[in-house]
Parts: sequence; C-alpha cells; structure tokens
Amino acid sequence: MAVVLKATWTATEGSEAIVLDALEKLSPRSREEPGCRVYQAYRDPAEPRVFHIFEIYDDEAAVEAHGASEHFRSYALEQAIPALETRQRRFFETIDA
Repeated sequence: MAVVLKATWTATEGSEAIVLDALEKLSPRSREEPGCRVYQAYRDPAEPRVFHIFEIYDDEAAVEAHGASEHFRSYALEQAIPALETRQRRFFETIDA
C-alpha cells in the first residue's frame, strides 16, 4: 500500500508569489525522487493564497526521503513555509484492490 499526502498551504497576504515560485521549483525535483509516484501542486483561482499539494509515495521511507531532500529544505522549509499563514498535512493509505 502506498502513502498519500495532501498538504494545504495558505500564504500570508502578499506572499503568494514566494510560495508559487517555491512550488514551481520544488515540484519537478520531487517528481524525480525514487519512490515518488505523484507530486502535483494546484490552487483554486478564487482563493489565490491557498495552495494544495497532492503526493503519493511508495512507502513511508520515500516520504521521509522527500522530507530530507536538499530541494525540500531549500524550497519548502527555507522559502515557502516561512511565507505561510498556515500549513496543514494529512496522511492516507491507498486501498489496493
């Protein structure tokens, strides 16, 4: 069974461009990680401060490797997250039938 992660990032007022830039750099590098099946950032044009990230990984080790990666440190931890008002993460497991 794979690990599914849904993250919601809400940028502070005026920081939308910072978060968008970070996700535009983080997403392609994350998709190249071994164990990453899906990494897709998106947002609703009606709520431009709110960003969603949908991720699927082979297992928990792949999730941990993503969090320990240099690109996650640079673009998420150092660039985007300091510009956020809120950050929510939800973990799920796939149903393999």
